[in-house]
Amino acid sequence: MNGGLIGMIAIYAVIIGLVYLFLLRPNSKKKKEEAAMRNNLEIGDEITTIGGIVGRVVAIKDEEDALIIETGSDRVKMKFRKWCISSVDTVKEQPQTTEKKSLFGRKKKEETKEEK
Repeated sequence: MNGGLIGMIAIYAVIIGLVYLFLLRPNSKKKKEEAAMRNNLEIGDEITTIGGIVGRVVAIKDEEDALIIETGSDRVKMKFRKWCISSVDTVKEQPQTTEKKSLFGRKKKEETKEEK
């Protein structure tokens, strides 16, 4: 009786752990990436809103948590909240790193010629 109860609790614990790993963790990671993307907006970035409007950022108002974008050839300006930004379409150059990662995403130590 006691062994069956412990086994059943262990199975439920494994199921809850798998639900966390496959459903909850990736969702929270995606939310953090989206928040970082919205907080790192700069004037001149090309953006797309969740409604499909494409434009260029011309002003950022941090106190209101809003931004003003300019769309089209007639230069219409619209004000949006930061939460409605779907993607930043401007390609920014990222500094190149010489770090190598292993199969599981861990950083490898680079050996220098002196260590060899």
